[in-house]
Amino acid sequence: MKKLSLISLFLFFIAGSSFVLAQTAIQSNNFSVGSSTANYTLDKNTGDRSITIEVTFDKPFDKKPTVVLSVTHLDADTKTTVRYDVVASSVSRDGFTIKISTWSETKIFGIGGSWIAYSN
Repeated sequence: MKKLSLISLFLFFIAGSSFVLAQTAIQSNNFSVGSSTANYTLDKNTGDRSITIEVTFDKPFDKKPTVVLSVTHLDADTKTTVRYDVVASSVSRDGFTIKISTWSETKIFGIGGSWIAYSN
């Protein structure tokens, strides 16, 4: 009887672990904005400027995912200090917003990168 209980517990653990691993979901894509993007102001004037990109997941997640962003290209004026911030906000099961900001005299002509969203 003891042996049967141990085997049942072992099988329950294996089945439970497989279920957790099966629930991991991952989606990813790229983003890019520049002077040809509507309402793009990161290359104009001075002071605080920002642009947002709305991302909708191809398939909604079962629960709110974690989102990780990376910048893979940046085209900026070399005559000034380069200042920028890229943040994921308003994360939900259906999507999120990427906010790209700059400030002071920085001029960004184009910026892009990748995102990955995952949930388990």
